Amino acid sequence: MEKQKINIVDTTLRDGSHAVSHSFTTKQAEDIAEGLDKIGVRIIEISHGDGIGGSSINYGFSKVSEMELIKEARKKINNAKLGVLLLPGVGTIEDLEEARQNGAEVVRVATHVSEADIGIQHIKYAKKMGMKAVGFLMMCHMGSPELIVEQAKIFEDSGADYINVADSAGHMVPDDVRKRISLLKKSINIPIGFHAHNNLGLAIANSIAAVEEGAAYIDGTCRGLGAGAGNAQLEVLAAVLNRLGYDTGIDIYGAMDVAEDIVEPIMQRPQVINTASLMLGYAGVYSSFLLHTYRAAEKFKLNPRDILVELGRRKMVGGQEDMIVDVAFSLAQKKKETAHS
Repeated sequence: MEKQKINIVDTTLRDGSHAVSHSFTTKQAEDIAEGLDKIGVRIIEISHGDGIGGSSINYGFSKVSEMELIKEARKKINNAKLGVLLLPGVGTIEDLEEARQNGAEVVRVATHVSEADIGIQHIKYAKKMGMKAVGFLMMCHMGSPELIVEQAKIFEDSGADYINVADSAGHMVPDDVRKRISLLKKSINIPIGFHAHNNLGLAIANSIAAVEEGAAYIDGTCRGLGAGAGNAQLEVLAAVLNRLGYDTGIDIYGAMDVAEDIVEPIMQRPQVINTASLMLGYAGVYSSFLLHTYRAAEKFKLNPRDILVELGRRKMVGGQEDMIVDVAFSLAQKKKETAHS
């Protein structure tokens, strides 16, 4: 019996950018892309952590222009497809055109789980340029299975090649994943992907649940490098899927070597579930908020957990990073008022 094929999408050079404060150098991008290509990764995603066009005062400036990274990484890839992430309102059609000119072949158009309509033009334009286009629904713990189906159909009708369900906050447990992926599988006619975060320690378990319910594209990063507590650890993901009898096409020993020899030496901190990362998952807060929250907590002398809980209470989503300082300021003012009352 033929093994079921699972496409591994690596996002070390995109989601991992959050964990290194967007400081990837050209040489690092080349080495990582070349290594991932050799071990059999199907799609290698490279962008600022918040997608193309994300290098800014709001989201943090990239050390090296992402278009330069895309262009140089492309030269090292022979088999994989090179992809980028685009958040409408952060990245533009012009950014997408430039990424395409520099060698990007895939774009994942990322919107909040209830806002697929703002990505329609980007999906259509990508298809017009001959790119593989993916509808990427973020913060899916905030959407019911029925809402996710509704929004996925908007992307499908726009020409998307597959739909990616993202647990951006690392808030879901396997049952949550199963309910969303299983209904989606029954309701649309294009493949499904899944993107996990490890804030509750469930990235691998959630990815396996997605595969068992029919997902064909699964995201991972070397050493789990990514926002918050990181993503599904690529080398672990490949090993587990292999043990379960799936065909990922990944050279598992090679994946271990890329993670240990190339990625680990450039990590700024161990990718562990510390208290703040755990709070992201527990409160259901967007994983890329973590470093912004740390900075705001230090500036206003607050406990970062208090900021994260308030962000979760306000249901803040990706693209609102600039509001974290406002939330921290508000909490600091309340703290002062309480102290003086």
